Amino acid sequence: MFSLLSPTSWLPSLPSLDWGSGLLDALLQGLVGACAVSILNNLLMVYFFVGCANHPELRLEKQRLQARWASLETVHLAGLALILTVVGVRVAALVVLEFSLRAVSMLLSLDKGSRDTEKLQLYLLCQYSLGCGLTCGLSFLQEGAPHGTLNLMLGLGLAELLSTGARRLRHHICQHYELHGSQRYCGICLSLLAGAHHLPWLLGRTLAVTFIVGNLAAVALINRDFLTTSEAVRFWTPLTICYTLLVIYMQEEQRQRPGLKSHVQTVLVRMCGLFVLLLTVGRWLDLLGILISLLGELWCLVGVRTLLDLCQIQVGTPALKVPRTLKPCSRQPQEPHQVRVTF
Repeated sequence: MFSLLSPTSWLPSLPSLDWGSGLLDALLQGLVGACAVSILNNLLMVYFFVGCANHPELRLEKQRLQARWASLETVHLAGLALILTVVGVRVAALVVLEFSLRAVSMLLSLDKGSRDTEKLQLYLLCQYSLGCGLTCGLSFLQEGAPHGTLNLMLGLGLAELLSTGARRLRHHICQHYELHGSQRYCGICLSLLAGAHHLPWLLGRTLAVTFIVGNLAAVALINRDFLTTSEAVRFWTPLTICYTLLVIYMQEEQRQRPGLKSHVQTVLVRMCGLFVLLLTVGRWLDLLGILISLLGELWCLVGVRTLLDLCQIQVGTPALKVPRTLKPCSRQPQEPHQVRVTF
């Protein structure tokens, strides 16, 4: 009976071929993670662009979103895929757990007035952790599967299809949203005109499910290396203490000095803390993974710096939401007040 086989299943069982198969699986997992980050980034750009288009005061920020080059996005996607491929599963698991603890702590301490802005900022800062979460989840779910490589290829095809759709949606909105929305003849633009404010809610639910799966996979992947309970306790106890102290420090630091510089400093503190921790309870290969993770976090911050700036804009007195009707672009802004715009 004919059966589907993985690309390397018909080859002789040689150590070099096993290593090559593992490298191929890691590359496929990294590509899937990079595609997921691309989908999140493009959908967030759509949301922010709709908000900028509906507020003439933000025309400069709207032009910055329109000026993104497709070639730079391809380079960014390829670089992120390479980073996720070589970072290692153990370090990726630690990154996912650290971000999840930080996200839960932040969400529990949010003020009602700044909740929407802080959530959007969290979505922008989770991109590298999202990629790590997907690589952990795929590595755990495909471990020991008879056709794991083929499954990853199919998953990559689906991820690339969704990524291409999100990229085309963003390109369409950036080029035609204002014209189509004002003339009322494009279903996509009219849907965003009426329901763009629901997009963060949808992204939040999707990210929550993804990180839940990623955290379960991360704990399982880390625990498989321990032979006894005492070894696991010696690893998890300092890790939990280190994570807790890092979360407390980073929350206070970001409240005092918000902005891109603060986010970069937070990344440096987080990775330095993990580096020192793994000097005592980790492996030498994990230390290299921490340095690669530092590069990955900074790489993702560079890609979303424009959107992070939009989260910090201060231009209004009551908080303005994304309206249900499109404002004319020719309308001049009113006299400036100290108003805050939230999308």
